Amino acid sequence: MHMYQRLRDMREDADKKQEEIALVLNITRQQYQLYESGKREMPMHLFIILARYYNVSLDYLAGLTDTVKQLG
Repeated sequence: MHMYQRLRDMREDADKKQEEIALVLNITRQQYQLYESGKREMPMHLFIILARYYNVSLDYLAGLTDTVKQLG
């Protein structure tokens, strides 16, 4: 699974809109949409924020594993 698809899946599973996640990241909805669609590469510090927000590992968020490992 591509990491940007995982971003979308995580957002949808949490019943959040792109605008809500953009607020968490302190960016515009348009910027987030570009990241989620894979048209722009998201900086690592934003991945870290999202991993904390969703309480999952960076490996899971990046699609390196399908095992959800919640943060301690």
